[in-house]
Amino acid sequence: MSLRLRCFYHPDFFLPLPPGHPFPMEKFPQARDLLIAENAPVEITVTAPAPTRQLLRVHTSEYLRKLAHGTLDRTEVHKLGLPWHPRLLHRSALETAATVAACHHALSQGMAANLAGGTHHAFPDRGLGYCVLNDVAVAIRDLHAKDASLRIFVADTDAHQGNGTHAIFRDDRRVFTYSIHGDRNYPSAKEPGTLDVGLVREVSGPDYLAALDETLPAALDRFPADLVVWISGADPHADDRFGQMKLSTEQMLERDRLVIHWSRTRRLPLVILYGGGYHRVPGMTARLHANTITLAATLFSSAGRNKRAVRPPASPPTGAPGVPPSRSLA
Repeated sequence: MSLRLRCFYHPDFFLPLPPGHPFPMEKFPQARDLLIAENAPVEITVTAPAPTRQLLRVHTSEYLRKLAHGTLDRTEVHKLGLPWHPRLLHRSALETAATVAACHHALSQGMAANLAGGTHHAFPDRGLGYCVLNDVAVAIRDLHAKDASLRIFVADTDAHQGNGTHAIFRDDRRVFTYSIHGDRNYPSAKEPGTLDVGLVREVSGPDYLAALDETLPAALDRFPADLVVWISGADPHADDRFGQMKLSTEQMLERDRLVIHWSRTRRLPLVILYGGGYHRVPGMTARLHANTITLAATLFSSAGRNKRAVRPPASPPTGAPGVPPSRSLA
């Protein structure tokens, strides 16, 4: 039997939103259905919600209570961008649990995916930009609760800077936060990460790929990671409503191929998360996410179990990790 990529999912990732809402909640079941219909080499595993004790490693008890009881004020709801719903916390805890499970699975098997996730704008005490809980931060804190020496590289190729993740790990030398994004796109107030690659508005596909090639491999070489958590993002596509980038579908696939190649050639276990995507054509956001997962699964399957990327744990930090300073490319 051929090797299949383990993907974590739950039907309740979908939560009905008011008609015309810009967040494409339907992308979650649509992308899953595409993977199944096209016989992608994936194995889909249903998750249970992340327990409160895991969420509390990142989020405040007051914020979780507001999510549970619907007591977010009008400003908090506006900044979150999603209306409160009785199942909003449950849905987000499922999504977070899938990232936690994918991280643990990838450490032992070389690669795994969450068919959602990458909610990188959420802060400990508030949600922003359609991100309720910071699944990446919760997963990393869970990994560190079991092995405090693990070094995690967060590779964020979503069109928007992962400000929440950056802020949470600003003083944690075990976590490298890399983000390539629109310098003048949302969020307007950026949080400094380990390496920020800020690009001009309407950046072309070739220029985007050149900037990625210039910065991401070098960062992977400088930081001795045990795991790469990749927030892929469908929003750099030229037809995205909010991405402000000009990548074609083919260039998006080239981006995906490069990130996977750079991780695997360094024997770095890789976790793949969706991130954002707001394509103008209905169904195309799901198509782009499915393309990313299908490519990863195909490469993982073709490599074979004996050649999968499983890197021995790095030594505990003893000093400066040798990482480049934050910067932007205009």
